[in-house]
Amino acid sequence: MTSPRNKTRVTAGAALLCSAALLAPAGAADAHSRPAQDGDVVSVEQVAELTAAEVSGQLTGRIDSAQVRYGVTAYRVVYRTTNSSGAPTTASQLVTLPRSTAHRLTTVSWLHGTTVYRKDVASEDPASDDRLAALLFAATGRAVSAPDYVGLGEGEGFHPYGDPRATVAASVDGLRAARTLTHRKGRELERKVQVSGFSQGGPATMLVGRALQEEGADRYFRLGALAPVSGPFDLSAFETAAADDRIEKSGLYLAYFVTAWNKAYGLYGSPAEAFRDPFYKTVEGLFDGNHTTDDLVGELPSHSADLFTEDFLDKIRHPSGVLKDRLRPMNHTCDWRPGVPVDIFHGRGDKDVDFSHAGYCADQLTRNGAASRVTDVGDYDHTGSVRQALPRVIRFFDESARNG
Repeated sequence: MTSPRNKTRVTAGAALLCSAALLAPAGAADAHSRPAQDGDVVSVEQVAELTAAEVSGQLTGRIDSAQVRYGVTAYRVVYRTTNSSGAPTTASQLVTLPRSTAHRLTTVSWLHGTTVYRKDVASEDPASDDRLAALLFAATGRAVSAPDYVGLGEGEGFHPYGDPRATVAASVDGLRAARTLTHRKGRELERKVQVSGFSQGGPATMLVGRALQEEGADRYFRLGALAPVSGPFDLSAFETAAADDRIEKSGLYLAYFVTAWNKAYGLYGSPAEAFRDPFYKTVEGLFDGNHTTDDLVGELPSHSADLFTEDFLDKIRHPSGVLKDRLRPMNHTCDWRPGVPVDIFHGRGDKDVDFSHAGYCADQLTRNGAASRVTDVGDYDHTGSVRQALPRVIRFFDESARNG
């Protein structure tokens, strides 16, 4: 997860998407001539137009730019979707298109990691790694849908951190909106979607992939390849490690998780049940989407032992009731059989999400008869791992397309 500045199993989250509205085709049709549907475009604003040289310049020092071939035009798109309860809402995303002559474009869905400040997303922050990832994919000739998820960017409401239903809805509806925008620009998106995401976006990659393949989340789009990066695929183990202060920034990760899931599902009666004095008085307000990472670091201890009551930490270590039920599908995001190539990228130097999560995902895929591989990008930390992974993800997508 990026630094906080993000039969039952997965189907419990993804299958809920299959309403009549969600199954409507992504729209070349005029949204004004029919009732509003999920994926309808609400607004579009161009936020960048870059030459290939300018894209390379922005990547320099952070991500290898050797694969850049085209300039890029980027748009902030607000679109209709649903939240964790299935109610209508809006979300925003960055859509990037290559400045190439191709009419039909390969489609990529890029799913970002843990983000607490609503402006630290691809559609808003030109310096974010997620903006750079979208620019890189587009500069290789692909069209990119990079959703901010519900409650971030210009989206309405709060961000239901890690909720599978809202995650898949925002991502699939983002693809629909991207298809509409691309059509308006006189071009078309390929049906097969190459899905990749970092940290929180790793399990999201597998959730979205399963929704596209098994749940028929969209009539047009089909799954093309999966490339999750540094994801916490065993969420129970990740939160236990945070409770035991065995990961970097453990207190902040766990506080974000607990406050978001309490709002969505009800994990405690009052903040004092979970948080120590004096933090219980302010912690929920700090995770409102309007506070930066620096705000959080300045107000909250970084260790879980200093932030949470011991009784509540024991509940995280030994989940029961609603917490156990909600964690279960997030422990099984890889527990299915993709019919497409899967490459799980991770860095062995990652101190936020342990490298063992990659093996956990691969083992679940293997048990289901799926073909997958794990790629160790080297001895890099959490942020370094995604920067190292992105050029490899592009090569993997190229290979998958040639063999598909």
